[in-house]
Amino acid sequence: MLSKTIQEALNAQIRMEAESSQAYLAMASWADIQPGLQGVSEFFYKQSDEERVHMLKLIRYVNERGGFGVVPPLLQPIITFQSLKRVFEEFLAHEIKVSESINDLVHMALQEKDYATHNFLQWYVSEQIEEERLARTLNEKLELIGEDKSGLYLFDRDILNYRMQQSAGKSH
Repeated sequence: MLSKTIQEALNAQIRMEAESSQAYLAMASWADIQPGLQGVSEFFYKQSDEERVHMLKLIRYVNERGGFGVVPPLLQPIITFQSLKRVFEEFLAHEIKVSESINDLVHMALQEKDYATHNFLQWYVSEQIEEERLARTLNEKLELIGEDKSGLYLFDRDILNYRMQQSAGKSH
């Protein structure tokens, strides 16, 4: 059985994962209407789907442990961006925020001696290491490219490969 504190914290994480899904969906939609960013758009549609899976996994866990996984109301995410560079800066900032939240949850689970939740959260800890690494790598690549149009073309073409390379490196 989950404590009230852990249940509330997990529900806050459910909201964060849902917000991530919405934010990445907004990024995908923005990229979709920019000329030549179909790869980026597809990348963020996949990111959005992945965050939704993270949310569902949390909801099911809370419910399995005798709690109630709450489907949260969501605020409107940022829907327009000044540049592709700004999109990826937001992506990295968002992933760092999620990592901090997961770390706080892990700490709370240990404090409460809720080892089942601690164990469950280890998957999220590993996932966030990969997500942050990917976001940092993509930001570094965009920094190198700068305003070079041929570089941006290659970045857009290759972005889905970064996702596949990341997935190949995971052990789910």
